[in-house]
Amino acid sequence: MSEHTQGNPDLLYGLHDRPAPAKAFLGASQHVLASFVGIITPSLIIGGALGLGEHIPYLISMSLMVSGVATFIQTHKVGPIGSGLMALQGTSFGFLAAVLAAGFVVKNKGGSPEEILSVIFGVSFIGAFIEIFLSRFITRLRSLMNPIVTGCVIVTIGLSLTKTGLTDLAGGVGAQNFGSIENLLLGGGVLVSVVLISIIDNKVIRSSAIFIGLMLGLIAAIFLGRIDFFLVSQAPLFTLPQPFKFGFGFEWQAFIPIAFMYVITSIETSGDLTATSMISGEPIKGPVYEKRIKGGVLGDGVNSLIAAVFNTFPVTTFSQNNGVIQMTGIASRYIGFYVGGILFIMGMFPIIGAVFTQLPKPVVGGVTLLMFATVATAGIRILSTVDFTHRNIMIIATSLGLSMGIAFVPDVLSQTPQLFQNIFGSAVTMSGIVAITLDMILPKNYGTEFDTPEQYLDDELQPLRQKI
Repeated sequence: MSEHTQGNPDLLYGLHDRPAPAKAFLGASQHVLASFVGIITPSLIIGGALGLGEHIPYLISMSLMVSGVATFIQTHKVGPIGSGLMALQGTSFGFLAAVLAAGFVVKNKGGSPEEILSVIFGVSFIGAFIEIFLSRFITRLRSLMNPIVTGCVIVTIGLSLTKTGLTDLAGGVGAQNFGSIENLLLGGGVLVSVVLISIIDNKVIRSSAIFIGLMLGLIAAIFLGRIDFFLVSQAPLFTLPQPFKFGFGFEWQAFIPIAFMYVITSIETSGDLTATSMISGEPIKGPVYEKRIKGGVLGDGVNSLIAAVFNTFPVTTFSQNNGVIQMTGIASRYIGFYVGGILFIMGMFPIIGAVFTQLPKPVVGGVTLLMFATVATAGIRILSTVDFTHRNIMIIATSLGLSMGIAFVPDVLSQTPQLFQNIFGSAVTMSGIVAITLDMILPKNYGTEFDTPEQYLDDELQPLRQKI
């Protein structure tokens, strides 16, 4: 083993090994099970929040089909595009806040569902070129987007979305039975079941906690008479992708948050691919590694471009994929070909999406509340790696204070110029811009006398103690 690699003796199949078809299909099925809900849930959430109704099954079908194509490109490597690692691609949760913000820009102006989708896919298409461009400079970009910046942004994403999750758990916006005991028990039951399943010793069951929780919620909803099987039966049997089915729109106010998220997701993708490379026993330093990271981030951008063309939301590498590799010991990139095929075929049948659109809001809310909070927790874990000097505490506090303030009181900027609202009206954008700006202008040695949060708090509270 060289000093540039991290071997994994537990692997059954390495990156370039070719498992037998039966074993390859079994390994691919586990990847699909672990990621299936993650791929379709953004479409469910966005469709429900923006009132896209009849278009949701189609959006789910497109998310599955594009994820299949994107996974094939990322694992097979088409020229310079793709990492060549077993890296599954799916609809990105990180873009949820930005996509919803874009959608509400159009909706608040009285736009129809078709107009909402045309703008979302239009700005996503243009924004993808940002990630394509950044893929060439990703190693330099990673030094700018340090743990303070990425941690603040990810915490903001998670916390700003918990309101949506809790609202759905209670019944959804405008529901006549909002907050009813039935809704709270249904949504709360799904949430509790996911938590309990996720602590079971069996790794296969644990990795499917969200899927099992949704299925339990679906069964409960059937018994409560809250599933309309007639609507499911009306779904078309077969569908094919149609480029720019809803047209191509653009709004600057919608574009800025999504553009910023393409920068963030470039960093996240490089981190995910580094983890995949390490788990696969491949180099995590040197020219081979750097070429894979650049190709993987380029693949991320190209795949998000394809996603916008074929009417679904930006895609990214799925970190669940790394857990499946560890669990199965199969790191072969040839598994990705099977994963891509399975996802594409599933997307061709809209009835799959139609079933999930019938999930009551409380069932979806019970899962999404937990998932959004988990995103925030991931950001907290990143921030925990930061030295809590006075300087860093000020950056984190200012970034989170302003961003969460915007999330809770969006009208605070209503009297400012429209351009200012366009830039800072998104909590995610506010968090990132503030964190990057302060990190650049505050001296690196400022406040280094405080080694721990406790020392900082003791110093800040000392004058108060003296008065007492």
